Amino acid sequence: MTRDLGAAQEFYSEVLGWEFGSARLGDGFCVGFCDGVPVAGVGALPPALRIPVVWTPYFAVDDADVTAARILERSGTVAVGPLAFGTGRAALAADVDGAVFGVWQGDAIPDWGMGGDAAPAWLDLRTRNAFDAAIFYGEVLEWAGDHAGCCEVAYVEEDDRILLRHQGRTVARLHGGTLTQAPDPHMRPRWHVHFRVPDLETAVKAAVALGGSTVSATADGPFPGEITLRDPDGALFTIAGPAGPVPP
Repeated sequence: MTRDLGAAQEFYSEVLGWEFGSARLGDGFCVGFCDGVPVAGVGALPPALRIPVVWTPYFAVDDADVTAARILERSGTVAVGPLAFGTGRAALAADVDGAVFGVWQGDAIPDWGMGGDAAPAWLDLRTRNAFDAAIFYGEVLEWAGDHAGCCEVAYVEEDDRILLRHQGRTVARLHGGTLTQAPDPHMRPRWHVHFRVPDLETAVKAAVALGGSTVSATADGPFPGEITLRDPDGALFTIAGPAGPVPP
């Protein structure tokens, strides 16, 4: 969600190479396409709504109402919905530690997914305790289930991380250690999105030229080959180069 839809389209077109088109969800919402594949939605915030501009992941579910009930049963928060939105039903929620995410029932955009050749590449959850978070999301979103489309959950001991894999791809990484009441809101539990670019240096130059800024470079980021950027409206995202596979 952004404050200036036109400026956001220009920024992400130059930085990530996207083209934009409609998504049958109204004039205030558009979809970014990478090589013809839909990869992300950008919506306009109402001018009177003074909330931070952020990237928010939406997870596909079979039944938004059932998922919302699971969130509440496990002490999470459902802030909006579930309600009809375009061709589906959506809800905006937060986990026990305050990380915001959405759920989506329906098929607004065919083949819109994570971890493929087009962006987004994967998600990070920066949270207080990765194991607690894995249990919460596992129960709410049915991770590690036995039905079609389920994800695998794996623990990486040397990095104290939990990985979420789908069809052999790493689509999310869960890290512990954040503080729920940290003075800097970016240090609090949150979901963070990664996009792939053909060339890191070119993408950074384009971002800075259009009013964005670099937050962490490859040398001081948590993983090599990743650079965290802030767009002109303040939304954080990370870019990663094309070399090598998604981090194992």
